[in-house]
Amino acid sequence: MFATEIIPYTLRFKQPAGTSRGVYREHRVWYVVLRNNEDPTHIGIGECAPLPGLSCDYDNSYVETLNHFCQMLEERQMLESELLRRHPSILFGLETALQQYRQRSWQLLESPFSRGEEGIPINGLIWMGSFEQMRRQADNLLQRGFRCIKLKIGAIGFEQELELLEFIRKNHPTITLRVDANGAFALGEVEVKLQRLATLDIHSIEQPIQASQCEEMARLCDTTPLPIALDEELIGICYPEEKKRLLERIQPQYIILKPSLHGGISGCNEWITLATELGIGWWITSALESNIGLNSIAQWCATLGNSLPQGLGTGSLYQNNIPLPLDIRGDALWFNPSGSFPDKPLQAYETDYD
Repeated sequence: MFATEIIPYTLRFKQPAGTSRGVYREHRVWYVVLRNNEDPTHIGIGECAPLPGLSCDYDNSYVETLNHFCQMLEERQMLESELLRRHPSILFGLETALQQYRQRSWQLLESPFSRGEEGIPINGLIWMGSFEQMRRQADNLLQRGFRCIKLKIGAIGFEQELELLEFIRKNHPTITLRVDANGAFALGEVEVKLQRLATLDIHSIEQPIQASQCEEMARLCDTTPLPIALDEELIGICYPEEKKRLLERIQPQYIILKPSLHGGISGCNEWITLATELGIGWWITSALESNIGLNSIAQWCATLGNSLPQGLGTGSLYQNNIPLPLDIRGDALWFNPSGSFPDKPLQAYETDYD
């Protein structure tokens, strides 16, 4: 038998993280701790990390909802996943807390990654900023050995963003380039912008137009000169029949899966099964979780056999991240099973700064 505890925590970014939706300076998350009633050292920790303005399950009653489902989990000693379909960030936190509780280890799933034998290839991420700020980010990532780079675009002006992409492509012709528009392109301009991006051998563009424009997105995916990946489009699509209907209608080239946004681990597994059946590619990305959530996503991702670079490089964003032996070597995320793990209450790390 276990009891549940909820620990609120504010993650603070080392530098403001800019997207077309705004700038993140801190991220409020909630850790769910399962603790054995007879052995207090036997615990499981999960992370509920919704993104305000983006997560379908975040509202003013989020904490009340989280308390309700934690109480239900404690009373039943089992997770009612079907009841949590419309609460993906809570589902992710609870299902991964249970997984760690059962394993009694941060090595959640067996794989070469969890044994510290292999890393997971990832893309380097360039956050929005001025042209010079973004160029310096690109230079830093390339010097560190990244072979796949993703740029968030849609804020400083398309011509400048195109100039930066042209600079990277000219000087690094073999680099894989991804871009993420976060829905920033207007319908009247998107086709021209896709054509111009396609001349730079772009691997894919995430969410070129805003979500919930199904007919327009389907038309774009049918005629696009470069692959389109859906991200925000998948948020709030919670049931298998809805997922299948969306993918069959739009027929994207890729989908990008974030457990905190897209149904937890179980819901993302449904997306993967449906996408595979329809010949749609996919990869996994974290959604600004701390190392607690990132570890859960990475441990799961490592078992899926996807050779594309994943989006799991956000663990170093925070001043007061929870210490776990996750680190980036070259362009891969690694886990060290013999490394250092949290050795004090989670709350004690909240005011830690690098």
